[in-house]
Amino acid sequence: MPLHPEIAKILASLPAPPEGPLDPVAMRAADEAHVAPLAERLPLHAVDDVTARTASGDVPVRIYTPDEADRHGVLVYFHGGAFFLGSLETHDHVARSLAKETGLKVVSVGYRLAPEAAFPAGLDDCCAVVRWAAEPDAGLGWDGTTLALAGDSSGGTFVAAVAARAHDDGFDRITHQILYYPSLDLDFDAGRYASLRENAQGYGLETAGLKPFNAFYLDSGADPADPLVSPVKRADLSGLPPALVVTAQYDPLRDEGELYGRRLREAGVEATVSRYEGAGHGFVQHFSWIPEYHRVFEETRDFLRRR
Repeated sequence: MPLHPEIAKILASLPAPPEGPLDPVAMRAADEAHVAPLAERLPLHAVDDVTARTASGDVPVRIYTPDEADRHGVLVYFHGGAFFLGSLETHDHVARSLAKETGLKVVSVGYRLAPEAAFPAGLDDCCAVVRWAAEPDAGLGWDGTTLALAGDSSGGTFVAAVAARAHDDGFDRITHQILYYPSLDLDFDAGRYASLRENAQGYGLETAGLKPFNAFYLDSGADPADPLVSPVKRADLSGLPPALVVTAQYDPLRDEGELYGRRLREAGVEATVSRYEGAGHGFVQHFSWIPEYHRVFEETRDFLRRR
């Protein structure tokens, strides 16, 4: 199907990107300027900003409690933004929708960003918060059942990397991994995947922009050959948690996400790959107000409840 007309209309109205090198500070400020006022956000029982005191250091997290229950399953959420953009604020609406739809307590992680924090600082923060969330001292009221990971774009990269590192370290409490249009292969050779060529231009995220957008992360020491940087390169995917991999028809990253899902299944891992037709990269963050894309939260809920 063609690109959704609402998405096409908004993309057509966007100004051309500025020429010259990317300025992460200015881009973060522009992102924050579009955050909805607090009064317009989805209401929940409680939303609290706290500090997770972890082996990685103090990590800011925002905890979303959907109802009055004393104990909940927990979903730890990693925001996207090419490892240098995004924050607890820019993805607040995503975390709220996840809590509301799934009934889980959501912990959104304010991990350190490149280039100021070199690899693997952000990944270390995400790993540490997952372990912290499972501890009684965290005060989350985790009920000992669901401990899910979810993330969009580069946050999906962290989901896969955290799940793999936890498996290798013998931390077996993670029950689900949910990856929204993940970036799983940071070798951006356009010959590697058809979607890099088919969706190269005109859909928001463009193939030519992948290298400069990810350069802050790669130049900080993240090696694209490392499976913790490019999780699709991991040789053995067996033993990882069940996965929901959500992709978008018009996303340059579509095929690497779908390849990851296939490789998980080949390794004996339960994996669902769900492609959203008419959508482009970033639709969970930017276009989930469109009814056919808001159902991604319902699909997430159903995936979590199947197990």
